[in-house]
Amino acid sequence: MSDRSPESTGPHRAGFACFVGRPNAGKSTLTNALVGTKVAITSNRPQTTRHTVRGIVHRPDAQLVLVDTPGLHKPRTLLGERLNDVVRTTWAEVDVIGFCLPADQKLGPGDKFIAKELAAIKKTPKIAIVTKTDLVDSKALAEQLLAIHQLGAELGIEWAEIVPVSAVGDNQVQLLADLIAPLLPESPPLYPEGDLTDEPEMVMVAELIREAALEGVRDELPHSIAVVVEEMIPRENRPADRPLLDIHANVYIERPSQKGIIIGPKGSRLKEVGMKSRKHIEALLGTPVFLDLHVKVAKDWQRDPKQLRKLGF
Repeated sequence: MSDRSPESTGPHRAGFACFVGRPNAGKSTLTNALVGTKVAITSNRPQTTRHTVRGIVHRPDAQLVLVDTPGLHKPRTLLGERLNDVVRTTWAEVDVIGFCLPADQKLGPGDKFIAKELAAIKKTPKIAIVTKTDLVDSKALAEQLLAIHQLGAELGIEWAEIVPVSAVGDNQVQLLADLIAPLLPESPPLYPEGDLTDEPEMVMVAELIREAALEGVRDELPHSIAVVVEEMIPRENRPADRPLLDIHANVYIERPSQKGIIIGPKGSRLKEVGMKSRKHIEALLGTPVFLDLHVKVAKDWQRDPKQLRKLGF
């Protein structure tokens, strides 16, 4: 056993790494596993992430700032086009790109489309990350690793590493951090010790509400849901040892017919969304919360530039 600690291996490094991949490739789950807490919302629905959430990993030898991008996809709406623009802008600004490819799905046209775009970015080191390895046996994993190696060879991408990981099983997640760290530039830390994300609290609260609202709704609804936190204010005249934060938020959907799905019979579904999200919000903010949720219709907001601006896209 070596007694070399990360501190003794050379200068401190700090920089930005982003995870890219098609929707539902495990990027947000991986970000959360590396940071060690929930900074990106996850869902078994594709295309959950709409903002670039930054998670910050503090190590003795390095600080990794993880930029979790929306999944690159063939856009069908103005929102889709804007999300793709966010991805491409992010790629151009980071120090390392991690390309997430699920172990349980063969490489498809979507993966090849992204790989071609990555091949055009010459200077940035690229790591191929095989996610969800807990879902396959060793034979399927070996075939996927070989397919990714061949894809790189075909397109002229020289992978800095090809790493199999399972964020859910916490398998090789730390190894991935060990491999990203040396690829970052020499730099003092970019964020104070203890910071885990630079997302504004209101944005994170809105995302936690949206995550709860996404659970258990029919397939056509997830993309139609947006959440805006209107205000977060401490309740007045509370004793110092019993504070309460009032949060007022609106859940937007695109059509009046969707309202009943979100609210549920006698408001049961909306109540459940409130209870689930409040638990995560209180854990995030470290204070008791009163959550006031309202459902509103913003007609066809995914296609309307004015509505998109209003909802923060």
